[in-house]
Amino acid sequence: MGSVTSTDPGPPPDPRTLRPRLPSPLQEIEDEPFARRGVRLLLKRDDLIHPDLPGNKWRKLAPNLRAAAEAGDRALLTFGGAYSNHLRATAAAGRLLGFATIGVVRGDELADAPLNPSLARCAADGMRLHFLDRARYRRSGDPDVLAALHDRFGAFRVIPEGGSNALAARGCAELGRELSGVADTVAVACGTGGTLAGLAAGLGPGERALGLPVLKGGDPHFLQGTVEELQRAAFGGPRGDWRLDGRFHCGGYARRTPDLDAFADAFEDRHQLPLERIYVAKLLYGLTTLAGEGAFAPGRTVAAVITGTP
Repeated sequence: MGSVTSTDPGPPPDPRTLRPRLPSPLQEIEDEPFARRGVRLLLKRDDLIHPDLPGNKWRKLAPNLRAAAEAGDRALLTFGGAYSNHLRATAAAGRLLGFATIGVVRGDELADAPLNPSLARCAADGMRLHFLDRARYRRSGDPDVLAALHDRFGAFRVIPEGGSNALAARGCAELGRELSGVADTVAVACGTGGTLAGLAAGLGPGERALGLPVLKGGDPHFLQGTVEELQRAAFGGPRGDWRLDGRFHCGGYARRTPDLDAFADAFEDRHQLPLERIYVAKLLYGLTTLAGEGAFAPGRTVAAVITGTP
């Protein structure tokens, strides 16, 4: 493979030309487990922001794309697993805005296997896929790993796994501002922590952000340090009232249980709303469990951020 090059770069691409739907709609639903406790449930429909870059992917990628354009970068390299929504969104952004994209995929054993639908979509959008063994992938931020990638692909701007960095956290703060004054608790499913870091920063006094990790960690609060570090990088220090509840990963990323599937099927039947299973179903499953435990006082309002589509 040769280097990623560009001929006439033309004017820098601007994500705003994609006409995102902002602020995203807010939908109140009557759901019996919440109504029984006197709790209002709102859905923050970030999945409707843009058909190709929905949800927190838009909020995290847009500031990184603007920074890349302003710096004159024409190639983006990022990281993800075989079913990464972030890889798909980055590939779509590259197609729509004219960036070359490179996706470094965890697991070199996948290199000779047929592409799954997620990676096939990335490839169809023009992303060059590079499969890295898991040990090197865990060191993807090390200078020697990045140097080898530069040797292979040429110049590029790095966007971290999941798109979570200081720019992303600042982009997600707008989500908190859109919900400030609307809900007492705003909940989001967490992968790499960037959305939670920004969401908490944007909420107002007396409002809490709740993160439900979808990855299995040895420590149920394994994302705590990551979110704190992102807030320091983005805002100079801690911001907002937030906490994590690590009980609802259902076995880990992209893992499912019969209970989760039964819950999601029933919720879809009640509300005619298809649920994305990796993040959104786990979020609503967790919130429904918490409502049953009495975690939300009567008269309170809970908003769930719907971050993606099935």
